[in-house]
Amino acid sequence: MTDDPSSSDTPPRKIIHVDMDAFYASVEQRDDPELRGKPVAVGHGEARGVVAAASYEARKFGVHSAMASVTALRKCPDLIFVRPRFDVYRAISLQIREIFAEYTPLIEPLSLDEAYLDVTENLKGMVIATEVAEEIRAKIKVVTGLNASAGISYNKFLAKMASDLNKPNGQAVITPKNGPAFVESLPVKKFHGVGPATAERMKLYGIETGADLKDKSLVFLQEHFGKSGPYFYGIARGIDNRQVKPNRVRKSIGAEDTFRDDIHRLDEAIDGIAPLIDKVWRYCEANDIRARTATVKIKYADFKQVTRSRSSAGIIITASELTELCNSILSGEFPTRKGVRLLGITLSSLEHRTGNDEERQFALDL
Repeated sequence: MTDDPSSSDTPPRKIIHVDMDAFYASVEQRDDPELRGKPVAVGHGEARGVVAAASYEARKFGVHSAMASVTALRKCPDLIFVRPRFDVYRAISLQIREIFAEYTPLIEPLSLDEAYLDVTENLKGMVIATEVAEEIRAKIKVVTGLNASAGISYNKFLAKMASDLNKPNGQAVITPKNGPAFVESLPVKKFHGVGPATAERMKLYGIETGADLKDKSLVFLQEHFGKSGPYFYGIARGIDNRQVKPNRVRKSIGAEDTFRDDIHRLDEAIDGIAPLIDKVWRYCEANDIRARTATVKIKYADFKQVTRSRSSAGIIITASELTELCNSILSGEFPTRKGVRLLGITLSSLEHRTGNDEERQFALDL
């Protein structure tokens, strides 16, 4: 492990960390103009409630995620609590992932609102990673109306650190030349991967900055921090060889929509579910994912809901195959005496596509 990442003969990787700005709260402010410019907390305002996310207006008062709601209200008496709508956040997250997939298949989601992207070799053939980040952020704004920040660097640790530097709605770059010096000047309590408890333990050993951490030997760090020792030794020198891992196992992919007017006929339901099928299929295509099981969710006007699942004999490899499966499920539920206010589709039993899919498709086409 060389101490100088800028001296390597291997061209540096180009890693982007994209982080949506106050994601849940920004979605609520986007969808409700009355909330814009006001301190908003997504969560429950009851005595035992917890803040899931806080708008930037609320953060000025010291309100942050995971804070007890009573504490948040004490810090900001005008705080407006909004109940979370995770189905909406998930749908927007899917839109954002689709944008990422236009640039690279190497996407490692960390949560609904952040992800690592390796754009060293990208689908657009763009050479400059900062331009890729700018373009992605601009597309996110156009498609979702939301702001994203980004960090660009030669490894995951520094890309993550860089994404916080110019928040909100900004981006920053940490180059191989500047990486080690940047780390040395930073308090270890701000390091990604160093929690409050670890920071306190480090303080006991006189480690308060990256420079202090760099002064400790690998043997010392392994002795006192176990398996995390080599990681701390590396990041103190601006070194992080972890790869962007796109193949995190995902259990399901879904989309749903609530209709302006209740639907009552099968043809209306088929029309209503078609764009949802298209949305999940585009995600599958972008990420080389296939499924074996489709589940259709139906919520009626009285808010009662049913789910109906059906599995294919093999993997579902075409959009028309998925459409046929979903329409078959719907036909079993119509006619209905109650209006339908919401339809949803979820794909499960997921697996990554292989060359065998193309062979099977060729056989079907003959």
